[in-house]
Amino acid sequence: MSRTKEISSGLRNRRIGYARVSTKKQELERQLRALKAQRCDEIFKDTASGKSLVGRPQLRKAIDALAPGDELVIAEWDRCTRSMWDGLQIIKEIIEADAVIRVLDRSYIDLTTPMGRGFMAFISAMAEDERLRIIKRTHEGRQIAREAGVKMGPKFKLNEVQRIEASKRLADGEDPGHLGKVFGVSRATIYRLRTTS
Repeated sequence: MSRTKEISSGLRNRRIGYARVSTKKQELERQLRALKAQRCDEIFKDTASGKSLVGRPQLRKAIDALAPGDELVIAEWDRCTRSMWDGLQIIKEIIEADAVIRVLDRSYIDLTTPMGRGFMAFISAMAEDERLRIIKRTHEGRQIAREAGVKMGPKFKLNEVQRIEASKRLADGEDPGHLGKVFGVSRATIYRLRTTS
């Protein structure tokens, strides 16, 4: 079946290409040739810094244009991003769009292949491991603070005199919501006085 028939019959999802150069002096021709060889249906081009997605409006448009099953074809990964975490964010957005990514100069960033899917599984495992380590460090830090006598939890927005007065009025049966308005704090702040008085 010809490419035209594939597209018109809806049997093939779109391929969206992306190329970027840092300055107007640089040529896009090499990247464009590579993308055209992949039979991209549409190509987005940026002339901007690769440091963040904000500076790459055409990349943003390319990602936003992806429909489920579409494929984003990037000519050169270093032209797309200069940061590993930024690159992972790009890949994450594409996966969330139920699309795939293929980077022509990085065979392992090709979610259409088992190697590419394995790479993403590895990256996901690393991210999960880092998340668990952060949780563990946070827990250990809290434990050390508690042992040092540091009180955990939110700080009261009332000074000592206000806390005494509010506690007394709360004990006398005044409504916590009303007291919150009187002292300019939330109902929850007044409720917490019961557990600390």
